[in-house]
Amino acid sequence: MGDVRETAPAQSERLQLMLRLSLPALSQAVRALRVTEGSRGLDAGCGAGGHLRLLADEVGPTGRLTGLDLSAESLAAARTSVEDLGVGRGCAPRVDLVEGDIRRLPFEDDAFDWIWCADTLWPGAVVKDPLPVLEEFARVVRPGGTIALAYWSSQTLLPGYPALEARLNAAFAETALYLAGVPAGLHILKAGEWLRRAGLKRPRAKSFLAEVKGPLDRAKREAVAACLTMFWGDLGEGLSPSDQAAYHRLCDPESPDFIADDPDYYALITYSMFWGRV
Repeated sequence: MGDVRETAPAQSERLQLMLRLSLPALSQAVRALRVTEGSRGLDAGCGAGGHLRLLADEVGPTGRLTGLDLSAESLAAARTSVEDLGVGRGCAPRVDLVEGDIRRLPFEDDAFDWIWCADTLWPGAVVKDPLPVLEEFARVVRPGGTIALAYWSSQTLLPGYPALEARLNAAFAETALYLAGVPAGLHILKAGEWLRRAGLKRPRAKSFLAEVKGPLDRAKREAVAACLTMFWGDLGEGLSPSDQAAYHRLCDPESPDFIADDPDYYALITYSMFWGRV
């Protein structure tokens, strides 16, 4: 998520905070894959390892996970997540962390039973065409195995201000590198078509909901503030003066009108997952 021009540490920190809100949707998505206990899985684009615990719960202590990311800094943070899993105490799968590129996976053919790739394969920002990446995924997954792409696909964060939120989202879509100028066929909600074109069988799609309900504790409040900043904090001249003022009044955690301080605050986040079999 977020503009890829942002510095990696700031983006990584915000994404970890946002995980506090999206975790219920991600948990549902992972369970929907029906991962087999004892299986071998790859988290392609694992970042700081925020999804490793969800995946570990599915494969169990006899399974094996590999987290791959292009950023050595992110993998260093992921090592902390791996340590928290209790690896070596018989209660978690073996987890390997590998620095590498999703476009050229450093693995042998048929090395995995499944691949989980969340918020990573962004046509337009990361790759020009998702097809070669999916073909590379299919190379390292055994016949009959699963490839899943998941994306944060929508959010409603300003209850009571639908017109303002629509304008903020429109301005964000015009500036975010993974949305602006991306052809319709490469939009993330077309990922089912990418899977079909890559030859995957029985491509499926489903969205999962996470609710954020007030009153919020400190951690959730901080996470909402991170979301508001991630999506709309750098729009600047893309907004009218009145919308800029409204954004700061409602979205600045130091404002007396910070929207997440409403005890009846209610927000929605969706993750959309697309998956098929090799």
